[in-house]
Amino acid sequence: MTPTVYRVRWANEPLAATVHVPGSKSVANRAIICAALADGVSYLSNVPDGDDTAAMLDCVAALGAGVVPEADVATYRIDGVAGVPRPGPVALSTRLAGTTSRFVTAMAALGAGPYTIDGAPQLRGRPMGALHDALASLGVSVQPGETWGHLPVTISGPCTTTNALLQIPGDISSQYVTALMLIGPYLPDGLRIRLISPLVSRGYIGITAAVMQAFGIDGVHIDDDLIVVPAGRYRGSRLFVEPDASSAGYPLAAAAIAGGSVTVPGLTASSLQGDAAFAHVLGDMGCEVWVDERGTTVSRDGPLRGIDIDMVDMSDLVPTLSVVAAFAHTRTTIRGVGFIRAKESDRLGDLCAELRRTGIDARETDDGLVIEPGPPHGARLGTHHDHRLAMAFSLLGLYVEGIEIEDPDVVSKSWPGYWDMLEALV
Repeated sequence: MTPTVYRVRWANEPLAATVHVPGSKSVANRAIICAALADGVSYLSNVPDGDDTAAMLDCVAALGAGVVPEADVATYRIDGVAGVPRPGPVALSTRLAGTTSRFVTAMAALGAGPYTIDGAPQLRGRPMGALHDALASLGVSVQPGETWGHLPVTISGPCTTTNALLQIPGDISSQYVTALMLIGPYLPDGLRIRLISPLVSRGYIGITAAVMQAFGIDGVHIDDDLIVVPAGRYRGSRLFVEPDASSAGYPLAAAAIAGGSVTVPGLTASSLQGDAAFAHVLGDMGCEVWVDERGTTVSRDGPLRGIDIDMVDMSDLVPTLSVVAAFAHTRTTIRGVGFIRAKESDRLGDLCAELRRTGIDARETDDGLVIEPGPPHGARLGTHHDHRLAMAFSLLGLYVEGIEIEDPDVVSKSWPGYWDMLEALV
């Protein structure tokens, strides 16, 4: 059992490691919805074993999809519901998973209901209003359990709106847009989404369109202010889930911090995920980077330099880059990510507060943060129920003795074997 406080082991020499990371949660969760709605049978392989994906599998099973683990590790057979979820009443527990909550709420809008979606207390505080507003405008019954725009919520459909056109902010979370895109083919005339503010995390919308295409929906059009999803039906497919680029960021960043070299197999130039570009960000900071058909390698044997970067399209890696920046010789400025205050934690305020416990000069700005160079020291760091903070903070301990991580089990949300990987690195 993982202790309630995890003390990171210092790396006393440069790293030399190959790290196999779990499949992409972003790809897997989209694929699970497509497979669950599809006509016929799908096989998904390299499915990650984190809590978020487990919650997604449980929810689509409750909505009528057949979910059967195969003999091959991390492979599932999913029998689709042909666009019609099992009628309610059905209770859907999304645990701590914001992505699952949003995607499953949208899928529920295709069924008769009632479907009650709820999660852990921390999840009830996360905003869902833009999605709930959008579904209500499509004629779906949206009944809050307590407060509008938050869980728990009860959904009853199905949506029969023709020529559906939604207006939704693009600068809150791409998950709202993705949730609506995923059900768009099953509306009578498809779906048009008008973005009334600039789209954040645009790369995730690209992932959504690519996964939809893998399940037979061609012709999704993405413009700066308009997304068009044609009417259609998903068909059963086979899909290998590529390695998770956000998770790959931790071992690659470890090479930047501790020196040496780390390779992540399977993370290639053809990755669907915008976060795969993080390796090149480390290259801008002074690392050497190789990306080929086998995977991605990052190494460092010289000094790190700070950078000025807009991370709107790789916002999940802000905590990781902030930790790397602590070891650079010049200032790092991260911009374009004010919206991450509403993630599992306040990923700006909580991140800066904890980094300052180690002596790092981290200052929050309106849309990001600034990290000044200076050697950190050991400290016990809170994770604020956030797996990404826990994993990012652990990287400090590779170069600084005395780093302790509270609530280390929080990493089970996306990478249950993370601490074993970290131990193997050193």
